[in-house]
Amino acid sequence: MTLHHQPLAAFNWKSVATDVTENGAAVLRNLLPPASCETVAALYDRPEGFRSHVQMARHNFGKGEYRYFAYPLPPWLTELRSDLYARLAPVANQWATDLGYEHDYPASHRDYIERCHAAEQRRPTPLLLRYVAGDYNCLHQDLYGAEWFPLQVIVLLNAPEQDFAGGELMVVEQRPRMQSKGSVISLQQGDAAVIAVNHRPRRGARGYSRVTLRHGVSPLTRGQRHTLGIIFHDAA
Repeated sequence: MTLHHQPLAAFNWKSVATDVTENGAAVLRNLLPPASCETVAALYDRPEGFRSHVQMARHNFGKGEYRYFAYPLPPWLTELRSDLYARLAPVANQWATDLGYEHDYPASHRDYIERCHAAEQRRPTPLLLRYVAGDYNCLHQDLYGAEWFPLQVIVLLNAPEQDFAGGELMVVEQRPRMQSKGSVISLQQGDAAVIAVNHRPRRGARGYSRVTLRHGVSPLTRGQRHTLGIIFHDAA
């Protein structure tokens, strides 16, 4: 299977870094063309390529389902995951510097996965999610062990209003001594959201502090919605 996508060099990565740092999310418009979206979504019904199948309601995660890809990942997914990582590793390293973490992320995703495996996190985390009318995803963070990469990518594979209604991607920011702030990330088919996995840095008068974020999906009112989740760390 060959997956076509917009060249990553076409995106303004400086703007992506600014948006995700200041808001916890940035959007890559038209990352995948409609034909590629449909091809990826159709993989959901071929379970031989996945390591597990999760029904959200059984775990009180919400309502809906998803499948984690198995190793070896499809070549197109390995390439896309690695190329996106390379673009986002400088942002992750800047965040670590701003927040005073003694942690650095290698330039190569292969090297980073070796670090995950050395920490006994060996299960792949890219996944396909499927929602139908009435389904939703509770606010959460995709942390699977002590080793985690602070950014992830979510690609919308169906067309809003045409294929489904509702089902909006939400990011909620927990602000110290203040009420939480929620945002809806508006996506069209093929768009990708780059979001913070756990927290982002916020610059204040006394330096940087952590802002914790969670994400979820509002209830679908009709149709069917698939997303591709690209998480860069592996799971324990």
